[in-house]
Amino acid sequence: MLAFEQAYWRRRPGGVLAGVDEVGRGPLAGPVVACAVVIPQAIIAALAHRELAGLTDSKRLTARRREGFATLLRAWPGVRIGIGQADPDEIDRVNILAATHAAMRRALLALGMPLPDHALIDGLPVPGLPCPSTAIVQGDGRSLLIAGASVVAKVFRDQLMNRLDADYPAYGWAANKGYGTRAHLLALRRHGATPVHRRSFQPVGDVLQPGLFPAEPS
Repeated sequence: MLAFEQAYWRRRPGGVLAGVDEVGRGPLAGPVVACAVVIPQAIIAALAHRELAGLTDSKRLTARRREGFATLLRAWPGVRIGIGQADPDEIDRVNILAATHAAMRRALLALGMPLPDHALIDGLPVPGLPCPSTAIVQGDGRSLLIAGASVVAKVFRDQLMNRLDADYPAYGWAANKGYGTRAHLLALRRHGATPVHRRSFQPVGDVLQPGLFPAEPS
């Protein structure tokens, strides 16, 4: 999980290196959230073999393990974390890909100064970042820094959706996190869209068209 980090530091010892990942591209509601994580070269190897042993793609971890890793990263001296978001209005206005890229830029800028010298990005190349970057397909399972960003972003967004669930309990967001589960789609048909639904996503747009669905049986 440190091969990409070590390759970078062989070229630039001590350089400020970040890992960046996002969560929430697919849901029908809520923001897309990106996270940037910086762990200094001086401490990353020790953490990788001790406190962060087993850290990987957030989708392969239990909620309890994700939360444990996220809490540790937020508290560890020398580790820097930046969060960036794009809300549903922005997603509808510019499309989900552009909004995701904007959230990644904001996450890197949220790290403060000094900005990273380089960033490892999960997935495909991202234009317009505030520092040079390397895109790594399935990077959240291949880079410790990207894995760290993956779990922090996931925990942050899950907690946000839990809070939104309290405001809009009919949609089951504490359980589905805004994804288009059967229960969520049924709630959309029965109650309509909320202000935090993504209107440009087809299942949401469909319920905004009067007469599209037959009436629910009484």
